[in-house]
Amino acid sequence: MHILISEFMDAPAVDALRQRFKVRYEPELVEQRDALLAAAADADALIVRNRSKVDAALLQAAPRLRAVGRLGVGLDNIDLDGCAARNIAVIPATGANARAVAEYVVGAMLMLLRGAYGSTAEVAAGAWPRNALSQGLEAHNRMLGIVGFGGIGRLTASLAQGLGMRVAGCDAALPPDHPAWRETGVTALPLDELLAQADAITLHLPLTPGTRRLMDAGRIARMRPGAVLINTSRGGIVDEAALADALRTGHLRGAALDVFEQEPLPAGSPLAGAPNLILTPHIAGLTQEANTRVSDMVAAGVTMALTGGDR
Repeated sequence: MHILISEFMDAPAVDALRQRFKVRYEPELVEQRDALLAAAADADALIVRNRSKVDAALLQAAPRLRAVGRLGVGLDNIDLDGCAARNIAVIPATGANARAVAEYVVGAMLMLLRGAYGSTAEVAAGAWPRNALSQGLEAHNRMLGIVGFGGIGRLTASLAQGLGMRVAGCDAALPPDHPAWRETGVTALPLDELLAQADAITLHLPLTPGTRRLMDAGRIARMRPGAVLINTSRGGIVDEAALADALRTGHLRGAALDVFEQEPLPAGSPLAGAPNLILTPHIAGLTQEANTRVSDMVAAGVTMALTGGDR
């Protein structure tokens, strides 16, 4: 049986698959759509990250496909209905990168609240912006608002509570009496109340028709003045132009974006030059440890799907 891997995967996991299957590992295929479609013709399983589009055209080009492994958790790049119609197993790495994302969120939040880490060049050049940087904020006793309270959101809540923060959240799938709120000590609030009260908002949502542009100009305006916004979920959830405006006017203290509506972020984006903004290239879930966990989990799941559990 043949496995096609079109994006980066941890080497030991690739080697483990090669012990059982014929593996074509070509992470550059993510940039070569026609070559990916051609290579898919022989694939019994396909392993991707978030940039390979497993859409109707790819499924049609892969008549032997039995499993799609997703090195991550978001599934908006995969035609789930098309896979279900053909009984193709979709195998995400649920939970494997949660720690990496949660630590990214907390680190970015602390940087944005304190506002003290962008002065290296000035200090090295002999400047001493001590007064300008002496009005940072502590996280202790401030409120973190978590929009989307799945595994990553809950782990982020735990880390924030360890800093002495108050934590509230909202999740359309979890009613206010759901035991998850009580078990974690997190207060459930409607979205608009959460935006108005929280000193920092972090988004942990899938991209769906209902969440696209969830954080539009109106909702960003409802955020507490001086709050910070962090998005590590999907770029289409935030209106990037509206966020840039809120940073430039000073309504928001800062923001951190790891995901964008179009990736890579095109030159000339409204975000370019916005103040107090951290931009990273969709790497919140990527650490050495998370890469190993994600790759091992997907390799095991694909092996199970292709062998029926026969080890």
